[in-house]
Amino acid sequence: MNDSTKVYFGLDRPAAPEWGGRLPVALAVPGDAAMALSALGWQAAWRLLADDPALAVERVFTRAATPPQAEDSGRALADFPVIAFSLCYEEEYLDAAKALVAAEISLRREERPDFPIVMAGGPLAFLNPAPFLPALDLLFVGEAEAGLAEVCAALARVALAGGDKAACLDAVAHLPGVYLPGRTAGPVARATALAGDAPTLLAAPAHSCFVSGHAEFRDMFLVEINRGCPYGCRFCAAGYVYRPPRQSRLADLQSLIETVSPRKIGLVGTALTDWPELIPFLTWLRERGTKFSLSSVRADGLTPELLTILRAAGLRTLTLALEAPSPRLRAAANKQLSEEALLDAVALAGKHGVNHLKFYCIIGWPGETEADYDALRPLLDKVAAAASIGVGKRGVAHATLSVNPLVPKPFTPMQWAPMASEAAIEAGYARVRAAVKGLKGFRVETETPSQARLQGLLARGDETLFPLIVAAVEAGSFRRALKRWDGDPAVFLDRERPEGEVFPWDFIDNGVSRDYLWREWQRYQQAAPTAKCPPAGCGGCKRCGVYDTLGEA
Repeated sequence: MNDSTKVYFGLDRPAAPEWGGRLPVALAVPGDAAMALSALGWQAAWRLLADDPALAVERVFTRAATPPQAEDSGRALADFPVIAFSLCYEEEYLDAAKALVAAEISLRREERPDFPIVMAGGPLAFLNPAPFLPALDLLFVGEAEAGLAEVCAALARVALAGGDKAACLDAVAHLPGVYLPGRTAGPVARATALAGDAPTLLAAPAHSCFVSGHAEFRDMFLVEINRGCPYGCRFCAAGYVYRPPRQSRLADLQSLIETVSPRKIGLVGTALTDWPELIPFLTWLRERGTKFSLSSVRADGLTPELLTILRAAGLRTLTLALEAPSPRLRAAANKQLSEEALLDAVALAGKHGVNHLKFYCIIGWPGETEADYDALRPLLDKVAAAASIGVGKRGVAHATLSVNPLVPKPFTPMQWAPMASEAAIEAGYARVRAAVKGLKGFRVETETPSQARLQGLLARGDETLFPLIVAAVEAGSFRRALKRWDGDPAVFLDRERPEGEVFPWDFIDNGVSRDYLWREWQRYQQAAPTAKCPPAGCGGCKRCGVYDTLGEA
């Protein structure tokens, strides 16, 4: 294997590339190494760029040193003519801004007429990067495999020929997925990686480049089983912005595992039990003696055969998505999970010796009522009985209800919805705790309401939030900066939006039509179901707009 496809285990690391005759690129993660080494998108970008001999790509973890420096060569971040941030979570804006300030690089792009080019990609780039746009010269909107390498190659051609920053940006302005803040007119279409004439398949599975005991998933080789989700839960951005849903080929995964020979792998995906090759793949891994774990399992996809395999692989905790306190709210969210399917899953867990059940539940739904919370305790009583929770050796030892407020995200039907206030969130938490009170073996985990509201503010905000990011750099945290900020979070959080509202993220075209999302918002209010994406692909459906935008063979 060449360096671009090699997997680095443990303390092994890539050699620092020579800069002579190459364009140096700092591929930066706003955070620490543990976050980066668990992010497949950033690792896919590193692999793609490291394969280009015209680029000298180096890893930068912004919290690893002050001022930030390259992980492998020790070069200062300020020395790089191109700095590319991979942005996954809204709170990472602060770490990215801190890194630039610590490197003595001006935060605002108009104050940087010369190099470096500060660019960003990642999931936030095709959700709502507006709050951070004033810092960026270039935004790559889309999946790394769909054009990031071509963008960086074009920058290298011009820069290595002596071109200045403006000439470099001119050279990439026409490329797919490129948005130049302050210059690009009209919406930019998300660049999507499609497998030629098989758009329901991934061209190649994304996987770890670095396997480390310092990663969040310790010593685990991560591999992507599917991308996108067909179910269309109305609160989930991944179910909309990664359309069409795509799956890996079994043969590609087997070839990858045979080449890399990892001791332990983690299967990553949003709807793993929908993959028809899941059981054959897990059986093949067991026969090889390769340990494995799954990122998530749908309750209605859990079977005795699958759970037997997972228990034999060492599964002790089973995580299931309840999503809402009542059947009415689950229907409104288009979470088409019946009570029967949920109880069947927890009963299987109890029979197969699962030690711990974890349930995800969202509160703060638009239109939720006391009756919705009243429906939670009867369901939990049935769950406890079905899994024999907390009754000794014959059942599940304990269960956790992880409760978080709804953060209405861009490019979902909930983008028109208001977010619950801190007081309403606290009241919802209290109702959930009351529902669990007295249930043996159950405990409740919650997210801080103020932290959730901050995420909502950054997720739904516009460029007027950039001064808040700057203030957070100076103050050391968003919490302290919000106390000094003269803006009003309620403008972005507390009101239902009219149909024709212009959103800060409207300059991005993710393929799903606005009309479709609006209809889904209406269907939320009616608690009306929408069928999932068809397994055969968009050609037999065409309802959401992705088929018309991306095309399909």
